[in-house]
Amino acid sequence: MADLVQYYGTGRRKSAIARVFLRPGSGQFKVNGKGYEEYFVTEQQRASAKQPLVLTEHTATFDVITTVRGGGVSGQADAVKMGIARALLEFNVELRKTLKADGLLSRDARIKERKKYGQKGARARFQFSKR
Repeated sequence: MADLVQYYGTGRRKSAIARVFLRPGSGQFKVNGKGYEEYFVTEQQRASAKQPLVLTEHTATFDVITTVRGGGVSGQADAVKMGIARALLEFNVELRKTLKADGLLSRDARIKERKKYGQKGARARFQFSKR
């Protein structure tokens, strides 16, 4: 049996987690079993998800198979972006300089702040009544 050649990368953004597999192919892009145009509705989300492939000029070289969970669609698109960047590093370490220059390898640590006790939200207080 022939071994399946694939490169794996995990991407995270907010509460979204993407598992990305790059396989040598014709440039197919699947997200959770759907086509990537069908899954990512806006042009900004599509551009964000494909950015590492376009930057390294590997758009038609790899088939991208992704499983994304959690968060919203925009956060998922950014998680896929990071996953693709990490998988490309596994494929070729020399792409690191290009990907790092565009900030595709750094995790965006901004997440939702927790609600505090005795308050309405993370920062918002309950309304104060003088009388």
